[in-house]
Amino acid sequence: SAFKNKGMQLILDAVVDYLPAPTEVDPQPLMDEEGNENGEHAIVSADEPFKALAFKIMDDRFGALTFVRIYSGKLNKGDTILNAFTGKTERVGRMVEMQADDRKELTSAQAGDIIAIVGMKNVQTGHTLCDPKHPVTLEPMVFPTPVISIAVQPKDKGGNEKMGIAIGKMVAEDPSFQVETDEDSGETILKGMGELHLDIKVDILKRTYGVDLVVGQPQVAYRETITREIEDSYTHKKQSGGSGQFGKIDYRIKPGEANSGFTFTSSVVGGNVPKEFWPAVEKGFKSMMNEGVLAGFPVLDVEVELFDGGFHAVDSSAIAFEIAAKGAFRQSIPKAGAQLLEPIMKVDVFTPEDHVGDVIGDLNRRRGMLSDQEAGLTGVRIKADVPLSEMFGYIGSLRTMTSGRGQFSMEFSHYMPCPQSVSDAVVEAEKERQAAKAKK
Repeated sequence: SAFKNKGMQLILDAVVDYLPAPTEVDPQPLMDEEGNENGEHAIVSADEPFKALAFKIMDDRFGALTFVRIYSGKLNKGDTILNAFTGKTERVGRMVEMQADDRKELTSAQAGDIIAIVGMKNVQTGHTLCDPKHPVTLEPMVFPTPVISIAVQPKDKGGNEKMGIAIGKMVAEDPSFQVETDEDSGETILKGMGELHLDIKVDILKRTYGVDLVVGQPQVAYRETITREIEDSYTHKKQSGGSGQFGKIDYRIKPGEANSGFTFTSSVVGGNVPKEFWPAVEKGFKSMMNEGVLAGFPVLDVEVELFDGGFHAVDSSAIAFEIAAKGAFRQSIPKAGAQLLEPIMKVDVFTPEDHVGDVIGDLNRRRGMLSDQEAGLTGVRIKADVPLSEMFGYIGSLRTMTSGRGQFSMEFSHYMPCPQSVSDAVVEAEKERQAAKAKK
C-alpha cells in the first residue's frame, strides 16, 4: 500500500483523528536497576529533565540513524546525553525529522517528538537516553529468543568479509535477529523468529548489500528437559603422581518450574563438601546445560540440589568438584527421563468463510490445537498453537487453499514435549547431521 500510495492518506488522517496525543495517554513508568517499576513516571512535558527511548536503528547512505521518541524535556543540537544502559555519554551532532527519504535538519526537539539522531556510536534498540544529571531508565523493549536457524555461506569466496559487515549492521537494527558461528563446521548460522523473517534477511543481504548466499535447510531450535526426580552420587578420582584429584557429590536432580532455566541449591551440613567448593559444583552442572544427552540441544528447567558428598584434605580442589558435577550430569540426566521439547507458535490465520473447513483441517494435520475462532465482516480469524516444525512452507499451502486470499502471522509462544515419534526422528536426524559434520 505504501509503495503504490494506495489508501495511505486515509490511514494518516485516521492516525490524526483517532489516536491519542502524547499528553492524552498514561505516562511511561520508570524502572530501577533490577527492571522493576519504581513508582515514578516520564511526564510528557518540555519542562521535565530529558528522557527518551531509542526504538529503531537504521543504517543508510548517510550513516547510522537512531530513531528516538522523546518522552520528557527538550533536546538541543550539541547537547551531551547519557545512555542509561551503557553508562556512557554521547554528544548529539545532528538531529533530523524523517519524512520517507527526505530529512529536515532540526536544532531542537521536545517531549512528544519522534526524531532521528545521526551518528550515535553505542546505542542499541531499547536503550534509554537521558539527562546526565538525572539518570533514569524507561521500560525496556522485550525481544523474544529466536526459534529457527539456517546455515549460510556466500556464493563467491571473497564475500565473507562483505557478508560479515552487512550482518553486523542488520543485527544492530533488529535485536530478534541473531548470528553465531558454528565452532565445529565454521558455518555462519542466522537465527530468527520464523521462516519469513529469515527469508527477508537473506533478501536484504542480496538486494541492499549485494551478497548472494547459499542457504541451508531451516533448523528448529529444539530443547531438552527431564521428567523424573532422581537421587544419585558421583565420585571423581584421579591419581597420577603428586597430588591427585578427588571430589564426591551426592545430589538430587528434578524437573524445575516452566521457564525457570537452571537452579542450584545446597543443603550440605557438617562440611562434607566445604562451602568454597559449592560454586564449582554449580558451575560444573550449569556448563553442561548447553548440551543435552538426547541430541545435544540446550537443557531447560532443571533443579539440582547438592545434599552430601566427600572431600580429601589434599586432593580436593574446585576443579575436581567441577569435573565431578560434569560427570554427574552425563550420568544422571538419561536416568531422569530426558525428553525433547519443541517450540510452539501462536498462529493467527485470516481466511474467507468458504475456506474455513480446509484451513482448520490443515492446521489439525499440522498437529495444531485450535484456541479461538472469530467471524468478521470479510472472513474468519482462526487462532491456534502449532509446532514450528510443521509450519515450514505454510504460506504457500494457505494461498493454495484460499485462492490467494488467506493471510497469517505467527509468534513464539512456549515449549512443549514432542510426541515420541517426532522425538525419535529429530534425534536420529541430529545424530546423522553431527556425523556428517564430523567427516568434513
